[in-house]
Amino acid sequence: MKKKLTLKNISIFLVFLFLVIQSIRIDKTTEPVNSSTDFIALTSANAEVVNTLKIACYDCHSNQPTYPWYTNIAPVSWWIKHHINEGSHHLNFSIWGTYKDKRKHHKLEECIEMVEEGEMPMSSYTLMHGEAKLTDAQKLQLVGFLKLKNAMPQPEEEQH
Repeated sequence: MKKKLTLKNISIFLVFLFLVIQSIRIDKTTEPVNSSTDFIALTSANAEVVNTLKIACYDCHSNQPTYPWYTNIAPVSWWIKHHINEGSHHLNFSIWGTYKDKRKHHKLEECIEMVEEGEMPMSSYTLMHGEAKLTDAQKLQLVGFLKLKNAMPQPEEEQH
């Protein structure tokens, strides 16, 4: 006897599948801030720049992301964790002090370009985090700070 594939059966299966995938949780552990390698600690940013970096950058580009309530719901949680992993892989402000000078310079250039062109913070992020949508004044201040840090002479890298 064959079972008929009905909308009711499909719906029951999808609800069951949704409930099962909730058991696959993301890792939400964060590392303590190490002031010897953290960008904010190393650059002596003013309070406004620090606030902008924390609300618009640090969730994806540091070891200190915050996880809103909806990161408890799979598969959204998987997508967000992937974003965080990708973002911190490309630029991680928590380990800034471990970057070589050439990499720091390049990353600052990328940051400046991305903010100036409106590519960062990403619209998919600001959609759920309205406070991270930068005003023109915040963009100017952040870009000015990043340009200032990028123009500063860097100590010679040690030869190993």
